[in-house]
This record gives sequence, structure tokens and C-alpha cells, in this order.
Amino acid sequence: MSVDIEVEAGSVRERVQRRTLAVVMFAQVLGGAGLAAGVTVGALLAQEMLGSEALSGLPVAVFTFGSAGAAYLVGRISQRSGRRLGLAAGFATGAVGAAGVVLAAGIGSVPLLFASFLLYGAGTATNLQARYAGTDLAAPAKRATAVSLALVSTTLGAVAGPNLVTPLGSLARGLGLPALAGPFLLAGVAFVAAGAVILVLLRPDPLLLARELGAVPEAAAGARGGGVRPAAFLGAAVMVVTQIAMVAVMTMTPVHMAANSHGLGAVGMVIGLHIAGMYLPSPITGVLVDRIGRVPMVVASGVVLAAAGLVSALVPGESLAVNIVALVLLGVGWNIGLVAGTALVVDGTDLADRARVQGKVDVLIAVAGAGGGLASGMVVSAWTYPALGLGVAALTVVALGAALTRWRPAAA
Repeated sequence: MSVDIEVEAGSVRERVQRRTLAVVMFAQVLGGAGLAAGVTVGALLAQEMLGSEALSGLPVAVFTFGSAGAAYLVGRISQRSGRRLGLAAGFATGAVGAAGVVLAAGIGSVPLLFASFLLYGAGTATNLQARYAGTDLAAPAKRATAVSLALVSTTLGAVAGPNLVTPLGSLARGLGLPALAGPFLLAGVAFVAAGAVILVLLRPDPLLLARELGAVPEAAAGARGGGVRPAAFLGAAVMVVTQIAMVAVMTMTPVHMAANSHGLGAVGMVIGLHIAGMYLPSPITGVLVDRIGRVPMVVASGVVLAAAGLVSALVPGESLAVNIVALVLLGVGWNIGLVAGTALVVDGTDLADRARVQGKVDVLIAVAGAGGGLASGMVVSAWTYPALGLGVAALTVVALGAALTRWRPAAA
């Protein structure tokens, strides 16, 4: 009798997992469109409203801070009430932020603009957190593959969003708004649609069903406690280090290219290829992480990121090809680290604690990204862009080496 129950439970798990992945992938396409369209013109909108280029970077800082706070809250809501309500609430908050940006642009209110960017950051956090929903019911040997499918779906929206900036600008002008408010109209609609997809279609809730099938008591699901193993700490460390390395080099590459007489078209192409490197390899990465193992792929991430730093540091920056190679390697290294790190966090947490821990990990990732961006400007200002590349190469080798030495996750 117990064998029949286990077979039936396994069948239910597989069926719901397929549906969950389809829903998450659909929501990720929408969320990616909302995220990319707004981020593309955020700094330009701030510059236009403030009349100052020096303060145009503030939206990124505010956006990142909002992302960190939202990651924590989405994790807490998911812990208590399931992925469906947590992710839907996060996307809804991002939509409110996007609407606020449009309103701020329309009435020329700078305080409202920055308050809205804070809320808009919830869209980023939620889009990233959605990858965890695909792992709740996945078999341990397929967790990284599930993560990769969610990530590659984001690419579709992230590529489409920036390409709609011009027509969206025309739409905004037709509504009597500044042209740069146009992408935030799309962001608001996209985040609402993503939240609706999650709220309506993510049934049964994968996290709640996983607890039920895993016989996790409801009291334990809401209680504080242990259930966090070394694999989770390693996964968090990997994602933090890779985020710092990626954001640091990515942030200063446009500045470096401009200083070497590259035009905006060349800069856009390099950043576009970098984003492709961040997401497009995901299906291959996921399979490799599941088949080869988490730790070997963490090592691979460090090697690729170090190579990206060395290429950016040791080869003349006036070469467009060199910048492309460096930024594509940077994106691929980040991708490997994120997929392997996410799988490690899932491996290293019990269902009773998983969503809460995942939220905290994504807070660290957001803060690490902000720190990497801030530090990169200081390094280049005090020294040079090649010094930043060498620093990133050294950081990845030393930090990931230390993490692998300190934590030897049995689950990996």
C-alpha cells in the first residue's frame, strides 16, 4: 500500500512540476519585459528631471535598495503563504512603482520619482525569486535544469523590452507624457500581467504542495529554526561573489569604452551581448550543473569570471572585439555561478525554511550588486579600468577558493 501511495505522489509531483515550470516561464517573459524596458531609460529620465548628469545614477542605487527589501519580503510571504501569493505581491508592488514613475514624470515630481523607483525595484527581486518556484517540486537531480529554464525565459522579455523604447516613447507623447516615461507604461502592464499569471495559474502552489508531499508540518513551515546546511552557505557565497564581479566590470565597461572613443552603438552592442551571455546559456548550464555536479561548476564559474577580468585588464581596451569577449565571458561566468549557487541553496535547505532563506540570500545578492557597482567606480577613479579587471580576477579566485575550502557540501 505504501508503495502505491509513493508512486501516486511521484506522479502528482511530476505533473504539477511540468505545469509549474510552464507558468513560471510565462511569468518570467513578462517580468523580463517590464524590468528591462524601465531600467534602460531610468538614468536618462532622472537626468532629464533633475537637470544634472551627476545625479543620474541615483535611480540604480534606489532601485537596488528596493530590490533588496522586496527580496526579503517576498521570501517571508512565500514562507508563510506559498509562492503564489509571495510572487504575485512582489510583481504588484513593482507595477505600482512603475505607475508611480509615469505619474512622477507627468507632473515633474522628483520625490515621487525616487519613491516610485524604490517600489519598482520589487519587480527585479520578484523576477529573480521566481526561479526558486521552479525548484520546489523538482527532483534533486533536475533542480539546476529547472532554474535554467526560468532564467532563459527572462531573456525573451529582456531583449524585447529595450527594443520597444522608441514606439513606447511615441505612445507616451501621445498621452501627453515625457517620451522617457513610455517604457514604464510597458513595465507597469508587464508586471501586472506577470502577477496575474502567477496568481491565477500557479495552482496548486508548488511550495505548499512540496511540503504536503514531504510531510512537513504546518507549524514547522512557519517556525524559525535550523534546516540550513553547508551547501546553502556555499551557494549564497557563490552568488554573492559572482554578482560583485559581474556588476563591477559591467558598470564601468561603458565608461571605459567611451574613453576609448567607442560610440553608443558599440556600447549597446557589447552590453546586449553581455546580457545574452547572462541568460542564453542557461539550459546548457542547468544540465551541466545537474550532471557534472555543483562544485565542479562553481570552479568553472570562477575560471570563466577570472578569464573575463584578465581579458578586460591585459588586452587593449580600444579593441571592440576584446570588449565583447570580456563581457560575454563575464555574463557566462555569472550565469554558471547563479545556476550552481541556486541549486546549492535548494539542496542545503529544508522545505520548512527554504523560502525564508532564499529571500535572505537574494537580499545579499542585491546588496552585493550595489556594493560592486559603487566599488568599481572608486577603483577606476583611483587607479584604472585594467586594475578593476585584475581585482575582479583575484577576487573570484580567492573568494570562491576560500568558500570551497570552508564548505564542503555533501549534497553537491
